[in-house]
Amino acid sequence: MIPIRKELDDRLDGAARAWLDEALAEAAHAAGAPPDTSPYTAPPSWELRFASAGRHCGRENADPVRTLLLHEARADTDTLTRLYHHGTAAERRAVLLALPALVPGPEALPLVEDALRTNDTRLVAAAVGPYAAAHLDPHSWRHAVLKCLFTGVPADAVAALGRRARGDTELARMLGDHAAERTAAGRSVPPDLHRVLALTVPPEES
Repeated sequence: MIPIRKELDDRLDGAARAWLDEALAEAAHAAGAPPDTSPYTAPPSWELRFASAGRHCGRENADPVRTLLLHEARADTDTLTRLYHHGTAAERRAVLLALPALVPGPEALPLVEDALRTNDTRLVAAAVGPYAAAHLDPHSWRHAVLKCLFTGVPADAVAALGRRARGDTELARMLGDHAAERTAAGRSVPPDLHRVLALTVPPEES
């Protein structure tokens, strides 16, 4: 995480750096505090900082700022889920991008699945990153690839695409059916479809 902080320090002005220092300190304090089980407790202050990161550090820096906060707070799956469901699209994207480093198992897959049900290309692109590559089952992963083609998300956004597509005859069938349907309807076939289809060739045939 240190390189991210250094890059941010180079881009942020003095006020934004001071705000980030305070936010990270609050997140670190929350990480070391015992959990509060009261049903009426207010969210920790760092979560409010998470929401306002773009306003204080600039929208272009919001993703790395939010990533740092999540790491400093050692956010667990419950916290990530709450931030995702209560957050804006930008906040949801930040949660999705942070999943590979924060959740070692498949517990956060419902967040990926929720993002893939949307038509927000920012969320779809974030959802098909390394976490999905590691944990989505083959059926769901194939449909995630098709969702990218449907919504115009570049195939390059799909983590481990070459590895997971190689030799996947079911994905090849689905892609072929999709291409045939679009052609029959007089609609163009996304160029990325042919690229992904080529990746499904088994190793011995490539």
